[in-house]
Amino acid sequence: MFAALALTISLAVAPRPHIVWKPIPYGPRRKAEMAAYADRHYGIHSWHLRPKVIVEHYTASNSFSATWNAFASNAPDPELGELPGDCAHFIIGRSGRIYQLVRLDVMCRHTVGLNYVSIGIEHVGTSDAEILHDRAQIRASLALTAWLVGRFHIKVRNVIGHSESLSSPYHKELYKPWAHQTHADWKHADMDVYRTRLRRVLNADTRS
Repeated sequence: MFAALALTISLAVAPRPHIVWKPIPYGPRRKAEMAAYADRHYGIHSWHLRPKVIVEHYTASNSFSATWNAFASNAPDPELGELPGDCAHFIIGRSGRIYQLVRLDVMCRHTVGLNYVSIGIEHVGTSDAEILHDRAQIRASLALTAWLVGRFHIKVRNVIGHSESLSSPYHKELYKPWAHQTHADWKHADMDVYRTRLRRVLNADTRS
């Protein structure tokens, strides 16, 4: 009886939130660019994603459309001139609307050292605190992340902020000048708050 109960709890998955499909152009050419990037940076010649990490970001702007357009443009990075350009799998708007830009079995270039294994979630906003205090946006973010955690069996400790990328056990970067590169968005203290709230959501879903 207890074994059956434990199995039921372990298989519990948070419900899928409402997601608006708004894809960026990601055809054969961009997939080939992603495979070549993965080969150079991870030693994996593939664009296929098998998620083990979720990385939270913010856009550093208040415009969903500007972020979507930047990802869709597929502009090369300014340092190496490499393609593909940046992208993320999701953008969460200030209203709490969740947009999906890329399929979840396709790599996106959003976090140095982790693109080969991570789902990227962008939040429209300019700071961690702004997003944490935006009720609609943070509710949507936690709902989306909880669903992804359950769907891909991702540990809560592997839900990280961009600034925590170097501490991930999955971090891997073959291009030495980028081996210690990260960004400041979603600091560790704010992600501790985020992960605490995420556990509450996950526990509530398990009990329901």
